[in-house]
Amino acid sequence: MTQILAAKDIDIRYLIDNFGLQLAEDEQFFQEWQDDLPEITELEKQLLDRLKAGFINLLTYPPLLENVVKLSVVGPLLFIAGFYLSPFQVKAEKSIQIQDEDDGVIIEGRLDILLLKDQFWVMVIESKKLSFSIEEGLGQLLAYMWADPHPDKPTFGMITTGGNFVFVKLVRGENPHYALSNQFTTRNRGNELYSVLQIFKRLSQLA
Repeated sequence: MTQILAAKDIDIRYLIDNFGLQLAEDEQFFQEWQDDLPEITELEKQLLDRLKAGFINLLTYPPLLENVVKLSVVGPLLFIAGFYLSPFQVKAEKSIQIQDEDDGVIIEGRLDILLLKDQFWVMVIESKKLSFSIEEGLGQLLAYMWADPHPDKPTFGMITTGGNFVFVKLVRGENPHYALSNQFTTRNRGNELYSVLQIFKRLSQLA
């Protein structure tokens, strides 16, 4: 009998036990978030400064829920990065299904945002309310990334609470591995959204 699981209930332990997923120990595995990052313009910096100021203001009106994070942070970031323009496509609330034929399990879910370029997945973006832990949402994000229909290519993802951002790389195959970037925090001094935008742009070049 087939068992259906919700992607939001999947954790890292499930992916390790059922898909053999492992954390990559080699620091060279996920260099894309550090190497060859494009410069950003003064206008982009000004827009990101305004975005940060708006987010800090929102913090004074809790609770900051998931839909507010998407509206106030993720959407503007995609706009500033130019991802609403050709050749990119943005899909929201896309349904996915992963089938583990050996165990008769189907994992179903709806990913928040899928960024496409010429029908190839550029990035899976999962947003969470501010009180949510990045670690809690990691299993769900990786499950969504596993649904990429191009298993021969690395898949990239990002999980954010608006206050924190982490990028993820997943490589499937016989020995599936994943790795994380550093965590970027909106409240830190300066504006770490600059780095977030640079990484967005760099990963978009790889599709």
